Amino acid sequence: MSTLLSSLGRWSFRHPWRVLVSWLLVLGIAGSGAVLLGTGTDNTFSIPGTESEAGLEQLSRTFPQVSGTSAQFIVVAASGAEVSDAAYRDEIEDAVDALGRLDGVLAVTSPFDESVDGMVNDDATAAIVQMQFDGQASDVPDAVKEQLQDTVDDLAAALPEGAQTALGGDLFAMSIPTVTPTEAVGLAIALLVLIVTFRSFVVAGLPLLTAVLGVGISMAGIFAATAVATVSSTTPLLALMLGLAVGIDYALFIVARHQDQVRDGVDPEESAARAVGTAGSAVVFAGVTVLIALIGLGFAGIPFLTTMGIAASVAVAIAVAVAVTLTPALLGFVKGRVAGRVRLPSRAETPSPHRDPVSATPAPRGVGDSTGSRRTAPARRPGFARRWVDGVTRRPVLATVAVVLGLGVTAIPALSLDLALPNAGVLPKGSEARQGYDLTAEHFGPGFNGPLILTGTIVTSTDPLALMQDLGEEVEALPGVREVALATPNEAADTGIVQIIPETAPDDPATADLVRELRAHHDEWQEEYGIDLRVTGFTAVAIDISDRLGAALLPFGIFVIGLSLILLTIVFRSVWVPVTAAVGYLLSIVAAFGVVAAVFEWGWFADALHVARTGPVISFMPIVLMGVLFGLAMDYQVFLVSRMREDYVHDPASGREAAVRAVRTGFAGTARVVTAAALIMFAVFVAFVPEGDSSLKPIALGLAAGIAIDAFLVRMTLIPAVMAILGERAWRIPRGLERKLPHVDIEGEAVERERALAEWPGDGSVVAADGLALTDAGIHDLRLRVAPGAAVIATGAASGALRALALAIAGRLTPDAGRLRVAGHLLPGRAAWVRGHVGVVRAEAVSADGLDAELAEALRGAPQLVVIDGVDRLSGPGREAVLARLRNDRERRGDAPVAVFATAADAGAAEAVLTDAGYAASVLDLADAPPSRPYPAESTPAARGVDADPGSQPDDSPATLPAEPAEVNA
Repeated sequence: MSTLLSSLGRWSFRHPWRVLVSWLLVLGIAGSGAVLLGTGTDNTFSIPGTESEAGLEQLSRTFPQVSGTSAQFIVVAASGAEVSDAAYRDEIEDAVDALGRLDGVLAVTSPFDESVDGMVNDDATAAIVQMQFDGQASDVPDAVKEQLQDTVDDLAAALPEGAQTALGGDLFAMSIPTVTPTEAVGLAIALLVLIVTFRSFVVAGLPLLTAVLGVGISMAGIFAATAVATVSSTTPLLALMLGLAVGIDYALFIVARHQDQVRDGVDPEESAARAVGTAGSAVVFAGVTVLIALIGLGFAGIPFLTTMGIAASVAVAIAVAVAVTLTPALLGFVKGRVAGRVRLPSRAETPSPHRDPVSATPAPRGVGDSTGSRRTAPARRPGFARRWVDGVTRRPVLATVAVVLGLGVTAIPALSLDLALPNAGVLPKGSEARQGYDLTAEHFGPGFNGPLILTGTIVTSTDPLALMQDLGEEVEALPGVREVALATPNEAADTGIVQIIPETAPDDPATADLVRELRAHHDEWQEEYGIDLRVTGFTAVAIDISDRLGAALLPFGIFVIGLSLILLTIVFRSVWVPVTAAVGYLLSIVAAFGVVAAVFEWGWFADALHVARTGPVISFMPIVLMGVLFGLAMDYQVFLVSRMREDYVHDPASGREAAVRAVRTGFAGTARVVTAAALIMFAVFVAFVPEGDSSLKPIALGLAAGIAIDAFLVRMTLIPAVMAILGERAWRIPRGLERKLPHVDIEGEAVERERALAEWPGDGSVVAADGLALTDAGIHDLRLRVAPGAAVIATGAASGALRALALAIAGRLTPDAGRLRVAGHLLPGRAAWVRGHVGVVRAEAVSADGLDAELAEALRGAPQLVVIDGVDRLSGPGREAVLARLRNDRERRGDAPVAVFATAADAGAAEAVLTDAGYAASVLDLADAPPSRPYPAESTPAARGVDADPGSQPDDSPATLPAEPAEVNA
């Protein structure tokens, strides 16, 4: 992947206008789709398969008057007056008549209707008018809402002075989130951090530009998707928040690596390619982890949450794509100006002398050194990062205990964290719906804001009115029920409902307990009354969603933790590193939950953060926070610990001292960039808290707190301390497990390897191998050269071993160790290119016509090399077809024929074939070194990962097979 990204970065650097215009076209297409196709967001929450959803579906068929969304307004009389007075009653009745004529209104209930009880409070100082609409809240047109608002406003103007009115109910319970000027403050802080980091105004603007473009594309795409999917109003803002944060950070990592390399004298184009291949690989890995975690939100089985996860993951994917393409393109515009102001490195930032040039990142040069060689910098006091990590690793046990205890204390408020879907009670105090919610709670009790509906089929009843009255009386006797407002059958007498007013607010945990209590009586009431009862209504749906989300937290947590263990084990080839990373992630999560609970449950700093009302937080906050923070935490873990691993691997010493030294140097080399990235993410997330939407506030605060805790306390304090305690044990892994793990290059090892071996072998060979090993084939320390236009025949081994060698040279099989370059491309990093340009012909596998077709395909485009397996088995028409094709190719190319690498059990027969084709073939006899173990004659080994130091085998190392390299000149 790193070599592919490196090539992509180089191409983008060379063609900046093409890349920029392409992304602008994508933005234009997405924007046009949003304008032409977008239908707006929909805040209708549903969870198929739950009792409350089934109840609503039943009511929509048999009792539509109570199945749709509802609205209400409250009238509070002036001091000393009663709502039953003529001055109030007449005006309210007129308003009821006017509302009944609105489109989509199924029913309007007057508080003075004799068949209705409880719509006027006990002291007659307040009355409530209820309205039922056809369909859900999103189905009610804005024009109808405006007419409703005008009617209530007219009523307020007609009532005596001192009276109050407020419009509310389920129809107005949700606010539409919007972007506020406060979010711009986060971007301003991010820009300031970038300026300090890069010491250049021009360079600082690049990450912001790429992030804003990526967010624009993702937001437009989300609104365009509303034409075919239900998207809640919170979804675009969550995508905006994540897209900005990760978009800036991902570009930051690439630009920071590029700037350091340019300051070290690397050509800007080469530097851009390296930066995208190295830092870009880590960016892709980090982005993939965030994608997996966000898509994992589907664990809850709730459609709107799954849509939210997919939309946010699209925003992250676009941020990754923009970072690895548009970032190098913009670097192509600024070229050498990216260096900015160069500062002298401190001792802490000077790379340790043992760092291997194959994988080490160039360190900053001294000022004025244009040759690329670093002058001796004057001794300076170590930077803060080095002093910090020295202190942490000097007292690792103390640092570990302090962090764990501190985060444990911070997590204590999380024990009281309650979850619920938002309602009008969390809206800003100045909104009319919030005023109606508060007035209703004050004059009628908090439960009146969240009535429950008990419904069931009563077709078997001979006296439905008496049945519903008896059931209502029994329900009213349950603890937690304030009153039964209505107990009646529908007009067809086949469905009955009981409207229940709880004693507590809709988001109070006691209301959820009442719902469970009602459902616990299901079997009892079914036996007594013969009704299959369901508890439903807006409040019940919200409770079911919260319960479903709570139940999904454990499996989702296991998924995320298990994923982190697997991914980090693969990346770091260690057992302890993934364990410490997962434990650190858990500490960050519970501490972030604690911060959210302290603010939204306990009320700490609630006024300063403009929290409308303390109480339960939005129910999908924990699962969203867990998913997003997982990806970001793994991002910081990879950037910090990979540098530590790199320094440890290249340290000629070993033991605890070398391990601790690697922790210190690795930390000092990456702390600046990680600090800047964490500060930027914190600024972007925290900017959504003060004036943000009430649904998004807890998520934004949790992410901001989680980023600060994870980056500065866990990754930059706890992890170095624990790594120092573990010493060299941190990098150990059972040998059997290590062999089974796939190789994932997220540190750009292949790119750095290509840079270190750019001049090897230096003799123009089409195929060059040094120290090549295919363990399962019994091939070790093979040295091979195939000159342009030459032919080499490998023989002296089982057919399976020969085939393995042929496949390795053709890029189809990864060697276990050593160096291999084919047609100028280093393997295994450029295996994809080699597979696309070097054909393999299996002589005995196909017919003569098939052989001719395979060879024609292999020779298409004038390749430098063709591989023929089992050339000695050619006979008859197949032999003639191959000979004719090779002769024609030689005639067409003249003095530059294709080189041939062939395998054969019978070297003499193979030589005869190639001689007839015009080649003077050289024989590579593998029989001089028998395989270390038997190798099946007719099978090929499975592809294996390479974990070999490219510098381990010198160019002039002794060759085991053969004694001299096979070189044939054209």
